[in-house]
Amino acid sequence: MRRTSIEHEFVEYVPSELAEGILYVSIPYATAVHRCACGCGNKVVTPITPADWQLLFDGDTVSLAPSIGNWGFPCRSHYWIKRDVVRWSDAWSDEQVAAGRQRDDRGREAYFAQREGTKAGLAASVSRPVRHRLNRLRRWLGL
Repeated sequence: MRRTSIEHEFVEYVPSELAEGILYVSIPYATAVHRCACGCGNKVVTPITPADWQLLFDGDTVSLAPSIGNWGFPCRSHYWIKRDVVRWSDAWSDEQVAAGRQRDDRGREAYFAQREGTKAGLAASVSRPVRHRLNRLRRWLGL
């Protein structure tokens, strides 16, 4: 039976037996898990990271973005979870799935490249003053 709503439950550990209609959210493990909203019973795992899914909790309801496309399941269900409501979306063709996966891969690559660039920039900005102070100390010591 296709769901039109889902309840959320914040947990530390995702239970081994998942109840239908519950989105289990583990903040310590940055993961949300639920049974597919189409009713097929498959376990859907959504990692919560800047490069995968984002979770919004407004104090009352939860939302996940982007959409959940279960392309690897026989049901191939596609839906959004917005404010504890399951909003069904159109099924995608194999070509759309392939293009979406490529887009997601590029997005992850860009995110991690930007993140590494930021780390390198921070390291350079921190190391430059340290290097300058060491050089001043060497000159003062006559080394």
